[in-house]
Amino acid sequence: MEEVIEKSRQMVGVSFRRCGKIYMFDPGELQINPGDWVVVETIRGQELGQVMRDRMDPGEEDEKLTIKPVIRKATPEDMETYEENKYRSAEAFRVGIEKIRENSLPMKLVDVEYTLDQSKIVFYFSAEGRVDFRALVRDLASVFHKRIELHQIGVRDVAKMLGGLGPCGLTCCCATFLHSFDPVSIKMAKEQGLSLNPVKISGTCGRLMCCLRYEHSLYRELTRDLPDIDSRINLPEGSGVVVEMNIPKQTVIIELPSRARVEYPGEAFHQLDKNTYEIKKGFKAFQRKK
Repeated sequence: MEEVIEKSRQMVGVSFRRCGKIYMFDPGELQINPGDWVVVETIRGQELGQVMRDRMDPGEEDEKLTIKPVIRKATPEDMETYEENKYRSAEAFRVGIEKIRENSLPMKLVDVEYTLDQSKIVFYFSAEGRVDFRALVRDLASVFHKRIELHQIGVRDVAKMLGGLGPCGLTCCCATFLHSFDPVSIKMAKEQGLSLNPVKISGTCGRLMCCLRYEHSLYRELTRDLPDIDSRINLPEGSGVVVEMNIPKQTVIIELPSRARVEYPGEAFHQLDKNTYEIKKGFKAFQRKK
C-alpha cells in the first residue's frame, strides 16, 4: 500500500543503475547514508538500489507525492543474489536474441534485468517503430517460467546503457554522470557559434550532444550585449556589417565596404536602434584581418 508523504517525513534518492534516474523512497527509521545499498519495493517487485541522495525534507511539490518505503538495508545475501542475477541476465540475453531471430522481429535487444526476488525478467530493446512482441513474450515465458516484461527504449537510453566514447574522446556523459536527459536544441549550438553540421554536434546516439547544454547559459550571458550577426556598425571608415563573433574572447569582426575586416572588443559598441550600432569614443580596432 503506497503511503503519502507527511511534512515530518524525509526522503532519500535511490538509483537502480549507474547514472540511472533517481527515485524517491521513504527511509523511515533506518540509518541510511549515500552510497548504501537498499532493498525497495517497486511496481516491478523488490529491487536493489543504491542511495544517491541523502535524507531531505519534501518540498511543497512533494507533499502529495506517494512513495514506498525502503524495506531494508541490503544484506550480504541480497548482494549475493544481485551478483547471481547478473549471470542469469547474461543467459537470458542470449536466449532473448535467439527468440527474436526465430520470430523475425525488427528489434535489437539492449539489456536484460532480473528483479531481486527473481519474480520478473525485464528485456530492454530498441526498434525504429512499434513491434508486436506478444509471441516473443509467450516464447520467453515458456523458457523461464517467470513474468516477462519488454520495454522499448529510445536511442539516447541505448547509449546510456551501453556506454561508449563521445567525439571528445571521453566516455559518454549519459553513461558517466547524467541521471536524466534535458532537452537540447539546434539553437543552443547556433548561439554558441558552433558548426551546424549534424556530424560535428551529434553524439554516438545520433542525437544532439548533451554537452551543448552545459555552457549555453554562459554563452547567452556573454552575447547579451554583443551586436548580432548582420548588424550595421557606423565606423569612421564607413558603414560595416558584423560578420563574425569570438564569444569567449568577447570580440566582434566587422566587414567594411572595401572588404577589409576590423576587430573590436565587445564593449566598444553603442546601440542606436535594433540593428544599428556605433563605436563609442576612445575605442579603436586592435586587430585587422584580411
